[in-house]
Amino acid sequence: AALPGPAPADWAQAPLDPAVRAVLVGFDEHFSYAKLCQALRYLLRGGPDCLLVGTNRDHRLPLEGGTAIPGTGCLVKAVETAAQREAFIVGKPNRYMFDCVASEFNIDPARTIMVGDRLDTDILMGNSCGLTTLLTLTGVTTLDEVKGHQESDCPARQSLVPDYYVDSIADLLPALGD
Repeated sequence: AALPGPAPADWAQAPLDPAVRAVLVGFDEHFSYAKLCQALRYLLRGGPDCLLVGTNRDHRLPLEGGTAIPGTGCLVKAVETAAQREAFIVGKPNRYMFDCVASEFNIDPARTIMVGDRLDTDILMGNSCGLTTLLTLTGVTTLDEVKGHQESDCPARQSLVPDYYVDSIADLLPALGD
């Protein structure tokens, strides 16, 4: 929805739905100042009882040719900054998503592999859930970054090290044929 009226005082007077008890921030190609204002107003009205939920903290989404666009984490950070509180992240690297899937299906972590192209989301989640991890080098992560984490004595950096890596997900196709 557009901002009602030309001035900030007008924006603060727009009606709010009394049934809203949570603000969810996800990928939104139409994110706007009006939506940011509305999110803040719901969070202020509801106080700590109004949930602030984010889908993920990805700061960039890589595109072909080495370019990128801002990721959902940028939108989450905007709402967090305005509200002066932290969102509960339901997506990677939070294990919430894995726990939901594992509660629905019979998943044995020892027989499960997490494949991803980001250390700070995919690999971190896999490692924190006790999964085998496989990094594909087709995203934002480089092998030099992995080596830097691997050589570090810092436990937080060690949690970003995958068990295996491949240049491309296509490298797995021969193994899947067996």
